[in-house]
Amino acid sequence: MTARPRVLSAIVAIWTGLGIASAACADSYPERAIKLVVPFPAGGASDTIARLVAHQVSSALRQTVIVENRGGAGGSIAERAFAAANPDGYTLMMAAVSTFGTAPLLYKLDFDPVRAFAPVATVAVDKGVMVVNPSLPIKTVQDLVRYAKANPGKMNYGSAIGIGPHLVMELFKLRTGADIAHVPYRGGAAVISDLLGGQIQMTINNKSVLLAHIQAGRLRALAVTGADRWPELPDVPTLVESGDMDSPYDTWFGVVAPARTPASVIEKLNVAINDGLRSSAMLASLASMGIDPKVTTPAEFAALIAEEVPKWGRIVKLTGIKAE
Repeated sequence: MTARPRVLSAIVAIWTGLGIASAACADSYPERAIKLVVPFPAGGASDTIARLVAHQVSSALRQTVIVENRGGAGGSIAERAFAAANPDGYTLMMAAVSTFGTAPLLYKLDFDPVRAFAPVATVAVDKGVMVVNPSLPIKTVQDLVRYAKANPGKMNYGSAIGIGPHLVMELFKLRTGADIAHVPYRGGAAVISDLLGGQIQMTINNKSVLLAHIQAGRLRALAVTGADRWPELPDVPTLVESGDMDSPYDTWFGVVAPARTPASVIEKLNVAINDGLRSSAMLASLASMGIDPKVTTPAEFAALIAEEVPKWGRIVKLTGIKAE
């Protein structure tokens, strides 16, 4: 059995076999406020998306949804605490592919996220873009590689450790031979602040937090990480087009619950999230940030996790990334 079927089997077993509950449980849920944990500081992509989801779920279920930011160690601090949360549907978490695909390889976790977390619903795909401070004499990816090679030890980029942008950037460095040092951060908001201020020189981050700065000329886009060019930046190529990547890499976000959360509660949350994603208000909010909604059932979310985990895990092993 390959890695993907093993992961998928584990997730489906957790969701269907361990999350059984009566319809009465869903009928009474929720009876109090729900907490949605974001494993990164406020201001980043996961936080922005989580607050949109919280608003929609709160409206649908007529109950308060509180967003709690708890950053550190690439999200693993919050994820470790979440793994021990009561599986009653009152504590949820905004997860990304790094939650399942990279954290177990980078941190000494005392749990397996695939077995500890039950998929509830995907929310969105937030596409990545490589940007530099416009003060640099760099306008293309080729310029970046030449500049980095000509100025060894002088280029740097910022990101949190072990998340998608960090992995994609390290894979880019491996493929191009560019000498660009990594400056670790706790979250995306601080990265962008320092990049705008010139403390760091470049980053890869998500469309939701970078597009406005690119369009205003505060940052210069070199390439996008997905399969296609963005309609907002039609002249900016993909990293596949530039020959520096052999496949696209975008970041998805989704809501998970602790394993053994009643299946009926998970289904109720899934419906609330998906109805919100189809609403005109949510679609407008996501579109304003250039984010694509992604509607799935819990089982489809499980299949996505199973597909993505091996892909990102291979990057960790190939690049030799370590959590300092």
